[in-house]
Amino acid sequence: MKDVALGIDIGGTNTKFGFVDREGNMYAETSVSTVETAPGDVEAYLKYVYEEVEKLRDTIDEKMNIVGCGIGAPNGNYFTGTIEYAPNLTFQGVVPILKIFQQYYDVPMVLTNDANAAAIGEMIYGGAKGMKNFVMITLGTGLGSGFVANGELIYGNDGFAGEMGHLMHRPGGRTCGLGRQGCLEAYVSATGIKRTVFKLLADMVDETPLRDVTYNNLSAAMITDLALKGDPVARAAFDYTAELLGRSLSDIVAIFSPEAIFLLGGLAKAGDTLFKPTKQYMEGHMFEIFKNKVPILSSALEGRNAAVLGSSALAWKEISPVIDVSAQP
Repeated sequence: MKDVALGIDIGGTNTKFGFVDREGNMYAETSVSTVETAPGDVEAYLKYVYEEVEKLRDTIDEKMNIVGCGIGAPNGNYFTGTIEYAPNLTFQGVVPILKIFQQYYDVPMVLTNDANAAAIGEMIYGGAKGMKNFVMITLGTGLGSGFVANGELIYGNDGFAGEMGHLMHRPGGRTCGLGRQGCLEAYVSATGIKRTVFKLLADMVDETPLRDVTYNNLSAAMITDLALKGDPVARAAFDYTAELLGRSLSDIVAIFSPEAIFLLGGLAKAGDTLFKPTKQYMEGHMFEIFKNKVPILSSALEGRNAAVLGSSALAWKEISPVIDVSAQP
């Protein structure tokens, strides 16, 4: 029988889950629709997830012994085990996710937001092995972030510390998913770069295939592909995004003095098209004593199911003293 952690990532569109051992080997993974599974009914949704988890477990030849469960979710509160007022989920208000799900598995269970889970995954399975002070930035639909100091994730007083995406970039600017105006994630995210492209299409006269794409059909992956091919509007969009990200990261370095900053998510797949200008802008705005000390690195979880790995790592860190996050890689 193999001891594994059940890692679950609750997203606005899909819920991903899988079984991962303490070395980071994933034995099976799949996903179900978050939107279509009993919209708004969290108890029915979690019952369905449980049933699908068990179906997945039955497909594995080796018997899986679930010894812990980690859940990553938008606005997940580590201290209370609740999801609170998540704008991209159909569950309203404060939802006691762990209390409900614990009726199915009598094992240690822990919840946090998805970016925090990714940070723990990077520390245990990825490029942050041996690091005690680093920052994880997730560049997806929004901008998520997890901050690790002295080997521990920073949760703050109420469990919601480290929301870099909601730093006020431009008061009165673009409206974010929470209805605030000017948040960084309204500019630096997959959604933000789409909005930037349409602003640039109005300001630039360069020929580009982007002029033939409607907003709803445009994707960050499409912008990335065109930027890598040298499209002027796509490259300008990445440069603008990199400038805002780099400038914000220079402030983050001044506050946290991390060993490294990791980028994960769709926009990070642009590689040097994003990384090089971001580093340039960060150093250009950096407080002198921090210059050229902090690398910006691609997550080592990229290309794997980072969401499930991160959530399972959260469980292993909670239950397993065998894992020494301070060990050198």
